[in-house]
Amino acid sequence: MSDVVGAAHALIDPEQQLPYLREWRGLYQGRAALVLRPESTSQVSEIVGIANAAGIGIVPQGGNTGLVGGQMPSSDGTEVVLSLSRLKQVRNVDAAGGTMIVEAGVTLADAQNAAERAGRLFPLSLASEDSCEIGGVLATNAGGTGVLAYGNARALTLGVEVVLASGEIWDGLRTLKKDNTGYDLRDLFVGSEGTLGVITAAALKLFPRPAETAVALAALPTLEDVATLFRLSEARGAHSLTAFEFMSRFTLELVTRHVPGTRLPVREEAPWYVLLELSSAVEGGAAETAMQRLLEEASEKHIISDVVIAGSLAQAQSLWKLRESASEAQRGEGGSIKHDVSVPVARIPEFITEAGMEVERVCHGARPVVFGHFGDGNVHYNVTQPIGMDKAEYLALWNEMAGAVHDVVARFSGSISAEHGIGQMKRAELMRFKSPVEVAMMRKIKAALDPNGILNPGKLL
Repeated sequence: MSDVVGAAHALIDPEQQLPYLREWRGLYQGRAALVLRPESTSQVSEIVGIANAAGIGIVPQGGNTGLVGGQMPSSDGTEVVLSLSRLKQVRNVDAAGGTMIVEAGVTLADAQNAAERAGRLFPLSLASEDSCEIGGVLATNAGGTGVLAYGNARALTLGVEVVLASGEIWDGLRTLKKDNTGYDLRDLFVGSEGTLGVITAAALKLFPRPAETAVALAALPTLEDVATLFRLSEARGAHSLTAFEFMSRFTLELVTRHVPGTRLPVREEAPWYVLLELSSAVEGGAAETAMQRLLEEASEKHIISDVVIAGSLAQAQSLWKLRESASEAQRGEGGSIKHDVSVPVARIPEFITEAGMEVERVCHGARPVVFGHFGDGNVHYNVTQPIGMDKAEYLALWNEMAGAVHDVVARFSGSISAEHGIGQMKRAELMRFKSPVEVAMMRKIKAALDPNGILNPGKLL
């Protein structure tokens, strides 16, 4: 395998391998026989073909920003990490057709920039966009802040190029908006976490760039008010509502405490906050006017207690920084047990109330850090350790805490993974909540496409 990529890109030295064997939070660390860094789809094909013939496990890896350990090798040191980071070509941008084709190692930020240079918008946006890569984003079916208006990664993908477990290359890079010719093979691979094939390139949807946007941060007395504001924003904003992010007061306390250059810009503190964005296809202040009307109505109906509307691009960026720093800010408080879940939008307030009671039962004094994409039902329900508790002692409660929160999710007919995937972290929980029929179908698909079980062993199933 080393001969395929050359000695410089076949890493054997443990020090050189280390960045590929440890995820950024330190929760998962593995060992690898090799770390290979191919530069083309043909090299990926050759490597996977050799591995399949020899029965060697292959762990595809992108920017190593995953949160459930799906990109990490096991600890036995027999697997090969396949880094896609050198596949960095933007192969084509078709502004008129609203598509672009990029390779798996292109970062999300670079994909956004390629679309912008062509006068178009690639709307997928994540806090890790400077380092996460398209292959990993698609393999986990990432969501982000634009799902409300544009959909998640699957909805933004027209086609994929995939190296199968056999080493064969499937060229599915079609840019058609309609193609009703049999099974949708694309959707087998988007969200499969590298267990069915290695995504090496993708055809992505592009959109017209908004002529202007308006961004505001509103303070709200209750979760029910957040739900009411969302319904009002949908009714008044319709398709111009491009973001509706909610955060608890404690979440923003952590951000302003631990992230330099952040502050709470509203005059009055409140239990809940919402970051709103409205977009307009025409210039002339339409977005800001619509935002002012919406928030005036919300104020008159006593839905919001305070609000600030960004008056410049810099102010809008500072408001977004409050939301995008929510994950980073938790590090300064010790251990954090994280849940990426979704429930029906109308039941988010009930879910948060019931989950809070379960958290207190499992660990008295544990502090929920609640934020997420309210409009699509995705709640990042993280729980920070009690003040003064030993971090290791707290993190030892992870399975019990996660099980309790996931049981609440199940009572509300929700999902235990909204956008981060299953990886290693949630394999056992997946078996608890998927029906035997669903699990059997998934295993049959895995067996059909990867009969020797070499692709990302031990992940998802």
